[in-house]
Amino acid sequence: QVQLVESGGGLVQPGGSLRLSCVGSGNIFSILTMGWYRQAPGKQRELVASITSGGSANYADSMTGRCTISRDNAKNTVYLQMNSLKPEDTAVYYCNTRITYYNGPRDYWGQGTQVTVSS
Repeated sequence: QVQLVESGGGLVQPGGSLRLSCVGSGNIFSILTMGWYRQAPGKQRELVASITSGGSANYADSMTGRCTISRDNAKNTVYLQMNSLKPEDTAVYYCNTRITYYNGPRDYWGQGTQVTVSS
């Protein structure tokens, strides 16, 4: 099992920046692909960015150029640096990983951290 704990959310003005952190438990963190998702009120959860164990990153079109995902395997931590934030970036941000077991894949989620972009 993997437990994920996010932090770093908060209230920020449009154009501001935030860095989210997600700390994972267990000794397999370094081999996991990690992702950041977000869910705004009344909307479906959507992928923001993901990063493989080797450090290859993938970004949603809406965030390309405005965020950077990174990881520190020694700290079991994945980060999401977000810049030039817009009001439409307001959402609960979740950390995620998926592990495939013999009987199928299982998604693990953190509890989420609220990001509010408002003046």
